[in-house]
Amino acid sequence: MTQFKNFIGGKWVDGNDSAPNVNPSDTSDVIGHFARASADQTQKAIASARSAFRTWSLSAPQQRFDLLDQVGSTILARKNELGKLLAREEGKTLAEAVGEVGRAGQIFKFFAGEALRVGGEIVPSVRPGLTVEVTREPLGVIGLITPWNFPIAIPAWKIAPALAYGNCVVVKPAELVPGSVWELVKIIAEAGAPAGVINLVMGKGSVVGETLVKSADVDAISFTGSVGTGQAIAAQCVATGKKFQLEMGGKNPMVVLDDADLDVAVEACINGAFYSTGQRCTASSRLIVTSGIHDRFVEAMQARMRSLKIGNALDESTQIGPVVDAKQLGQDERYIELACAEGGSVFGGGRVPSATEGFFLAPALVTNTTPAMTINREEVFGPVASVIRVTDYNEALAVANDSPFGLSAGICTASLAHASHFKRHVQAGMVMVNTATAGVDYHVPFGGRKGSSYGPREQGTHAREFYTTVKTTYIAPGNV
Repeated sequence: MTQFKNFIGGKWVDGNDSAPNVNPSDTSDVIGHFARASADQTQKAIASARSAFRTWSLSAPQQRFDLLDQVGSTILARKNELGKLLAREEGKTLAEAVGEVGRAGQIFKFFAGEALRVGGEIVPSVRPGLTVEVTREPLGVIGLITPWNFPIAIPAWKIAPALAYGNCVVVKPAELVPGSVWELVKIIAEAGAPAGVINLVMGKGSVVGETLVKSADVDAISFTGSVGTGQAIAAQCVATGKKFQLEMGGKNPMVVLDDADLDVAVEACINGAFYSTGQRCTASSRLIVTSGIHDRFVEAMQARMRSLKIGNALDESTQIGPVVDAKQLGQDERYIELACAEGGSVFGGGRVPSATEGFFLAPALVTNTTPAMTINREEVFGPVASVIRVTDYNEALAVANDSPFGLSAGICTASLAHASHFKRHVQAGMVMVNTATAGVDYHVPFGGRKGSSYGPREQGTHAREFYTTVKTTYIAPGNV
């Protein structure tokens, strides 16, 4: 069985032990055994990044451009191969997996350009004779903690800006899906990243993640994952004076009004709720439907769900792959059972037989729900969506905003007035009109409000707000 090592200070290093990376479409398929770093090894990775920062932070923009551009080109050239790996380890369909790898390549290409565009300002002082310069500088060592649902895209949108702006990185991928990040770090190293600029420490959050968060030599933490873990990281970062950025979750509403194009609404909801097996923080998990279209919408959704092909992620005809592991499958089923116990009616949601042993779950649509039910309050993170019947647009907006989360929100309507009002008044970081709540471009900001996000936005030019610090310099004529 192939053994995959950690990458520390420009060298591949064994861990204290290792863990198997198992294909959720076929549990007999073990991709490899991936090293798990100890706290001591994590500290060595941090020290390596700290040492490399002294020179990388002063590197020329062209050097950073060349590195990131080459990384992006390599990813794009290998997207089919890397997409197959991603589909094997996470269960995302092959088409979605290849698309995600392509997005990672585009992210590196975008931030290659951003390395050349770190500008500043020169402004006159209110005091005569003084000039003021406002410049941006890299933060230092960044700890990156990434989730399992986007094994290469999310690491890419954290690593690429960190390096583009002159920081050094220690990345800890989710233990379920280390393979894609391992390949990404190998690509970065082979593209010529100096030793210590990029470090990979795989393993348990309780060991590797805790060490990163508590270390005085880590200047910032960027985290994507669960709400509970994010809140704990925030408290620890405050205690140690770290800058931190959190992306945590969503309970995203999709409003369907009476005047919506039914076919458009159904496709938007099928995509948003069930593609990527519903394992997206931007998934449409609450479908808020006005009375005039409700019954037709539910009937059309159920008909469309019957046509979905659920199966092995590597089968090109598969539309819905497996749930990522047994634990997540059990969680999905418990939420479905609870929805029934609280009065909901469930269509679908059963296990799907397969030629291979895997974690296959049919998408579930829960009707007859109310906003107060657990299924409408807590994030399931699986192919499960609930339907809430409302009387009109005003009630729909109120229900949409009745959530502790505020990541993404959508509306399907033919009314420009309702779409415009919704864009302004829904409490979400991203708004979609007549399209799925999931799926965002790589060159624009990503993030939410309320319990979904904390700190500056990720992606696009807004990423510089997190990965740089601002310096204001006053200059008097004198002998300068």
